[in-house]
Amino acid sequence: MRIGKYFKAAFFNHWNLLTFLGGAVFALLTPIPDVVLALVAAGEVAYLGLLGTHPKFQSYVDAQQAKAAREVTSLTSQQALERITATLPKELLDRFLALRGRCLDLQQIASELKQPGVNDSHQPLEKFQISGLDRLLWIHLRLLYTQFALYRFLKQTSEDQIRADIKRLETRLGQLPAQPTGDQDQRVRKALEDNLQTTKDRLANLLKARDNYEFVKLEIDRLENKIQSLGELAVNRQEPNYITGQVDQVAASMMETEKTMNDLQFATGLDTVEDAPELLHGEVAPRGRVKQLS
Repeated sequence: MRIGKYFKAAFFNHWNLLTFLGGAVFALLTPIPDVVLALVAAGEVAYLGLLGTHPKFQSYVDAQQAKAAREVTSLTSQQALERITATLPKELLDRFLALRGRCLDLQQIASELKQPGVNDSHQPLEKFQISGLDRLLWIHLRLLYTQFALYRFLKQTSEDQIRADIKRLETRLGQLPAQPTGDQDQRVRKALEDNLQTTKDRLANLLKARDNYEFVKLEIDRLENKIQSLGELAVNRQEPNYITGQVDQVAASMMETEKTMNDLQFATGLDTVEDAPELLHGEVAPRGRVKQLS
């Protein structure tokens, strides 16, 4: 029974359990335990009835259960990484690996600027600097996955067919009486109108997905160009710390892009994953099978 979960949550509330058990123990220590226990039980029933049926408490319980469900079903960053690398086609995964190679070059450049003549690729950047590059690589990898997911969605959805369906439904609606008199006519009109609205929503969703697809492609190019320019500018300026500051700025400039990716979960199927896995020096999970983009 649905109401039962609210009574259960109210009963197992920390403070209620302490009060109820304390009252029961007190009752057993009195000369009239049966009477006191009955009063404690009556008070508990009243409490459960009052709190368990209160709309705000029910909303709180529902919210806590929804939060717990999200925590159980949400992907960790490592799980998301394995899923992405197992799904991406070879050319897109190779594109990511190429960008990771450029980030490793950034690491080497920073090391050489700090210690000219010393070739040490093991500790060229501080931990927080490596974390910044990991975040940029994570954004890049998720962008590639989003691009691929939108590509599949667009390939499987026909705009011409949707527009033809809209035209067909509008024609059928136009053939019905403007003022339906019978119940059957009203039901038919309502069904056609609902179907027409659903089809129009599908068209709007398709057009939005197409716009997002082009946006994601541009953002991938922008991020790759930004990272490429970091090394060039750092060498010209001869400032090793320049890389760190610019990495943070590039990451901040991608906040709107990350929001867009989160909004596109209908296409990617990925939950929001805030923490970036170790990508600069970590091992990228092997692909499940080699795919082609087209």
